[in-house]
Amino acid sequence: VQLVESGGGLVQAGGSLTLSCAASRADLDYYDIAWYRQVPGKEREGVSCISADEHRPQYRDSVKGRFTISRDNAKNLIILQMNMLTPEDTAVYYCGAGACAGYNLWPQSGWGQGTEVVVSS
Repeated sequence: VQLVESGGGLVQAGGSLTLSCAASRADLDYYDIAWYRQVPGKEREGVSCISADEHRPQYRDSVKGRFTISRDNAKNLIILQMNMLTPEDTAVYYCGAGACAGYNLWPQSGWGQGTEVVVSS
């Protein structure tokens, strides 16, 4: 599966953004999907993962209560709603397919080009 991320942008601290993960020629209903993020010079880190059956989406501690991952099955999208953004959320965000292991994903495949999120203070 090949995924495409969109929805990034520049936002002030405290603001919100909605990221979308889309797939071409694949039905995302059958995949566990995770959002990761990466800051230059650092490793890519897991943010949230949602299983194919949508059972108990998982989040890393720093985004709990602020980010929500969900499925829009009608549009074949995985959505990451990000609220109360802080400068520490600034990163390139990627979505990947695999099997959820907590908020991480293993194995991992389908990474797109990412979408950049910049949160100004």
